[in-house]
Amino acid sequence: MDIVGFLKSQFICHLLICYIFIVSGLIINFIQLFTLILWPINKQLFRRINCRLAYCISSQMVMLLEWWSGTDCTLYTDPESYHKYGKENAIVILNHNFEIDFLCGWNFCERFGVLGSSKVLAKKELSYMPIIGWMWYFLEIVFCKRKWEEDRKTVIQKLLSLRDYPENFWFLIHCEGTRFTEQKHQISMQVAEAKGLPKLKYHLLPRTKGFAVTVQCLRNVVSAVYDSTLNFRNNENPTLLGVLNGKKYHADLYVGRIPLEEVPEDEQECSTWLHKLYQEKDAFQEEYYRTGTYPAVPIVPPHRPWTLLNWLFWALLLLYPLFKLLINMINSGSSLTLASFAFVIIIASVGVRWMIGVTEINKGSTYGNNENKQK
Repeated sequence: MDIVGFLKSQFICHLLICYIFIVSGLIINFIQLFTLILWPINKQLFRRINCRLAYCISSQMVMLLEWWSGTDCTLYTDPESYHKYGKENAIVILNHNFEIDFLCGWNFCERFGVLGSSKVLAKKELSYMPIIGWMWYFLEIVFCKRKWEEDRKTVIQKLLSLRDYPENFWFLIHCEGTRFTEQKHQISMQVAEAKGLPKLKYHLLPRTKGFAVTVQCLRNVVSAVYDSTLNFRNNENPTLLGVLNGKKYHADLYVGRIPLEEVPEDEQECSTWLHKLYQEKDAFQEEYYRTGTYPAVPIVPPHRPWTLLNWLFWALLLLYPLFKLLINMINSGSSLTLASFAFVIIIASVGVRWMIGVTEINKGSTYGNNENKQK
């Protein structure tokens, strides 16, 4: 075993990485709280500052994928579209099959300089999650309860507020509404049969209302829809815990740029358009499983150093006082002090494991199941 592999296998490395992320994240959340005084004075300054503060958190996650795990991310796209990425606002449609698909989406944002300003349509429960959920609050993320009658007014209000956003942003949306599992797929296809919709083999039925409203509210602000499909080579089953353990994965991401003018304005027509897109995505997915590649030009966007530099900054800032405190406690010889330190470590480990659990497929949403019960 080489030295790097030995270090990665050590539990202490995991704890240090988690310590840096948790402490720096809470510090940034605290700073974000104070930026609220800027909102009534200079809303655009508030937004620009929070884009940078959010980057300090989300880039640490991307650093784990890019530098710690060393995961390869190959982009398949049209070279003409490639030069527009990061220079325009866009709605990014992502498939929702893997535990780290959100992280690969962030990696895509990072490579084109829009990670700090990226937006998502997220379930309300995530807004209560420390660090990332609180960060999203200050980024004006659109949260929903997944009850459209209650969500519609809030979602429209939040989306319209983004029309004057001062930074280029990508709005990432999982139209399927929840992660793909075989059980949810069976339920979804029962709904498709009941509604007379074409069945899908590799996707759930898309939730069309949220997408249609997003297009309506951001029209003339967003330039294009990026139809994105993520897969991993060799039947890899990536997990966030695997990334934390330093396991390397091989991601293939296809992105097709669709000008927003091609997406219908009428809600019903937009719904039909999205269903057709998912039928195409399904055939596209089957082709990938058969050939192991996409019919587009493979490009590896260059690494940007900022994710690593940001992490090193926080590591240097936070590790020195931690080691100094630990040495002082050891020198004190107090069993109570050492026991307290061990208790804090255990609590931190449990907290990190809980946050990782949020991403796990087998602990995902029961949204589809609830829908089946209503049906």
